[in-house]
Amino acid sequence: MEKYVNNVLAPKLQGDGGWVEFISFENGELTLRFRGECSKCLILHRCTDWIEQEIKRDLKKTVKVTAIRKKPYFQDI
Repeated sequence: MEKYVNNVLAPKLQGDGGWVEFISFENGELTLRFRGECSKCLILHRCTDWIEQEIKRDLKKTVKVTAIRKKPYFQDI
């Protein structure tokens, strides 16, 4: 799953200024950290839905994506 996230999904999100990092995959739950433009996206839920569909289509697995937003340090102040 980590290879799929890093090699297939991450490059697609980078095209829009986003960044995704694999955190874990346990019991059908995929936890991802979103950075860059993704960290402040108002429709991140659409992206996580899309990721679930891509995994289902390509890997034949049903997963639930949990998103963690990592904002740049200057946005936390």
